[in-house]
Amino acid sequence: FVLDSGIGCPVVAGYPVGPNDEEYVLVNNKCQCVTVTSKFVPSKENPDEEVLERNIRIIVPLKARENISDPLSPLRTTFVYRLSELCKNCKPIEIELGGAIHQAQQGNSCEEPQTCYTYDRNECYSSPVPLLYHGEVRHVPAALTPASCFAE
Repeated sequence: FVLDSGIGCPVVAGYPVGPNDEEYVLVNNKCQCVTVTSKFVPSKENPDEEVLERNIRIIVPLKARENISDPLSPLRTTFVYRLSELCKNCKPIEIELGGAIHQAQQGNSCEEPQTCYTYDRNECYSSPVPLLYHGEVRHVPAALTPASCFAE
Protein backbone atom coordinates (compact mmCIF):
# COMPACT_ATOMS: atom_id res chain seq x y z
CA PHE A 1 0.00 0.00 0.00
CA VAL A 2 1.62 3.23 -1.13
CA LEU A 3 0.33 6.80 -0.94
CA ASP A 4 2.42 9.02 -3.18
CA SER A 5 1.61 12.66 -2.57
CA GLY A 6 3.27 13.80 -5.81
CA ILE A 7 2.55 17.51 -6.16
CA GLY A 8 -0.41 17.57 -3.83
CA CYS A 9 -4.00 18.24 -4.71
CA PRO A 10 -4.33 21.61 -6.39
CA VAL A 11 -8.07 21.31 -6.95
CA VAL A 12 -9.91 24.10 -5.13
CA ALA A 13 -13.36 23.83 -6.66
CA GLY A 14 -15.70 21.07 -5.62
CA TYR A 15 -19.26 20.26 -4.81
CA PRO A 16 -20.90 20.11 -1.37
CA VAL A 17 -21.34 16.74 0.31
CA GLY A 18 -24.84 17.66 1.47
CA PRO A 19 -27.24 20.57 1.04
CA ASN A 20 -26.32 22.17 4.40
CA ASP A 21 -22.78 20.85 4.55
CA GLU A 22 -19.64 22.95 4.48
CA GLU A 23 -17.53 19.97 3.38
CA TYR A 24 -16.67 19.86 -0.33
CA VAL A 25 -15.78 16.83 -2.44
CA LEU A 26 -12.64 17.55 -4.45
CA VAL A 27 -12.04 14.05 -5.82
CA ASN A 28 -14.40 11.11 -6.10
CA ASN A 29 -12.49 8.40 -7.94
CA LYS A 30 -14.72 5.34 -8.24
CA CYS A 31 -12.03 3.44 -10.10
CA GLN A 32 -9.56 3.48 -7.21
CA CYS A 33 -12.13 3.97 -4.40
CA VAL A 34 -10.72 7.30 -3.21
CA THR A 35 -12.59 10.39 -2.01
CA VAL A 36 -10.85 13.63 -1.09
CA THR A 37 -12.89 16.26 0.78
CA SER A 38 -12.11 19.63 2.27
CA LYS A 39 -13.75 21.97 4.75
CA PHE A 40 -12.87 24.93 6.94
CA VAL A 41 -12.55 24.14 10.65
CA PRO A 42 -11.57 26.29 13.67
CA SER A 43 -7.81 26.44 14.14
CA LYS A 44 -6.46 24.61 17.19
CA GLU A 45 -3.93 27.39 17.79
CA ASN A 46 -6.40 30.25 17.32
CA PRO A 47 -10.13 29.38 17.58
CA ASP A 48 -11.03 32.72 15.95
CA GLU A 49 -9.32 31.60 12.72
CA GLU A 50 -10.39 28.89 10.32
CA VAL A 51 -8.00 26.52 8.58
CA LEU A 52 -8.62 24.29 5.57
CA GLU A 53 -8.80 20.61 6.51
CA ARG A 54 -8.53 17.92 3.83
CA ASN A 55 -9.64 14.37 4.37
CA ILE A 56 -8.60 11.47 2.18
CA ARG A 57 -10.82 8.39 2.35
CA ILE A 58 -9.39 5.25 0.73
CA ILE A 59 -11.33 2.01 0.55
CA VAL A 60 -9.06 -0.94 -0.24
CA PRO A 61 -11.21 -3.61 -1.87
CA LEU A 62 -10.76 -7.08 -0.41
CA LYS A 63 -10.05 -9.86 -2.88
CA ALA A 64 -9.31 -7.42 -5.70
CA ARG A 65 -7.68 -9.14 -8.67
CA GLU A 66 -4.62 -7.95 -10.61
CA ASN A 67 -6.86 -7.98 -13.68
CA ILE A 68 -10.37 -7.11 -12.50
CA SER A 69 -11.91 -8.56 -15.66
CA ASP A 70 -10.27 -11.95 -15.03
CA PRO A 71 -11.64 -13.70 -11.93
CA LEU A 72 -8.78 -16.23 -12.13
CA SER A 73 -5.95 -13.66 -12.03
CA PRO A 74 -3.92 -13.47 -8.79
CA LEU A 75 -5.08 -11.34 -5.88
CA ARG A 76 -3.76 -7.78 -5.87
CA THR A 77 -1.37 -7.15 -3.00
CA THR A 78 -0.06 -3.69 -3.97
CA PHE A 79 -2.21 -0.58 -4.17
CA VAL A 80 -0.62 2.69 -5.33
CA TYR A 81 -2.37 6.05 -4.94
CA ARG A 82 -0.86 9.19 -6.47
CA LEU A 83 -2.75 12.32 -5.51
CA SER A 84 -1.47 14.11 -8.60
CA GLU A 85 -3.16 11.47 -10.78
CA LEU A 86 -6.33 11.36 -8.69
CA CYS A 87 -6.70 15.14 -8.89
CA LYS A 88 -6.13 15.53 -12.61
CA ASN A 89 -9.14 16.85 -14.46
CA CYS A 90 -9.42 15.20 -17.86
CA LYS A 91 -12.97 16.24 -18.70
CA PRO A 92 -12.86 18.33 -21.88
CA ILE A 93 -14.15 21.89 -21.77
CA GLU A 94 -15.14 24.25 -24.55
CA ILE A 95 -13.11 27.43 -24.96
CA GLU A 96 -13.34 30.22 -27.50
CA LEU A 97 -10.19 31.04 -29.46
CA GLY A 98 -10.21 33.46 -32.37
CA GLY A 99 -14.00 33.38 -32.65
CA ALA A 100 -14.14 29.56 -32.86
CA ILE A 101 -15.11 27.06 -30.14
CA HIS A 102 -12.45 24.42 -29.36
CA GLN A 103 -12.37 21.42 -27.02
CA ALA A 104 -9.53 21.49 -24.48
CA GLN A 105 -8.45 19.22 -21.64
CA GLN A 106 -7.61 20.71 -18.29
CA GLY A 107 -5.24 17.92 -17.26
CA ASN A 108 -2.13 16.38 -18.72
CA SER A 109 -1.23 12.68 -19.15
CA CYS A 110 -4.93 11.93 -19.68
CA GLU A 111 -4.18 9.36 -22.38
CA GLU A 112 -2.56 6.96 -19.92
CA PRO A 113 -4.96 4.25 -18.77
CA GLN A 114 -5.94 4.32 -15.11
CA THR A 115 -5.41 1.24 -12.96
CA CYS A 116 -8.72 0.18 -11.50
CA TYR A 117 -8.88 -1.66 -8.18
CA THR A 118 -12.59 -2.27 -8.48
CA TYR A 119 -15.28 -1.84 -11.08
CA ASP A 120 -15.98 1.72 -12.14
CA ARG A 121 -19.76 1.62 -12.62
CA ASN A 122 -19.42 4.04 -15.53
CA GLU A 123 -17.22 1.58 -17.47
CA CYS A 124 -18.18 -1.64 -19.22
CA TYR A 125 -16.18 -4.71 -18.15
CA SER A 126 -16.46 -8.12 -19.75
CA SER A 127 -14.81 -11.50 -19.38
CA PRO A 128 -14.83 -14.46 -21.79
CA VAL A 129 -16.93 -17.40 -20.62
CA PRO A 130 -17.13 -20.85 -22.22
CA LEU A 131 -20.42 -21.55 -23.99
CA LEU A 132 -21.38 -24.94 -25.42
CA TYR A 133 -23.02 -24.33 -28.80
CA HIS A 134 -23.92 -27.27 -31.10
CA GLY A 135 -21.36 -29.48 -29.36
CA GLU A 136 -18.58 -26.92 -29.70
CA VAL A 137 -17.18 -24.83 -26.84
CA ARG A 138 -16.91 -21.15 -27.76
CA HIS A 139 -15.64 -18.32 -25.58
CA VAL A 140 -18.04 -15.39 -25.68
CA PRO A 141 -17.74 -12.09 -23.77
CA ALA A 142 -20.04 -11.78 -20.77
CA ALA A 143 -20.76 -8.42 -19.16
CA LEU A 144 -19.42 -8.13 -15.62
CA THR A 145 -21.10 -4.74 -15.13
CA PRO A 146 -24.30 -5.08 -17.18
CA ALA A 147 -25.80 -1.71 -16.20
CA SER A 148 -22.91 0.15 -17.87
CA CYS A 149 -22.57 -2.23 -20.84
CA PHE A 150 -26.05 -2.00 -22.28
CA ALA A 151 -28.04 1.06 -23.29
CA GLU A 152 -31.37 1.47 -21.51
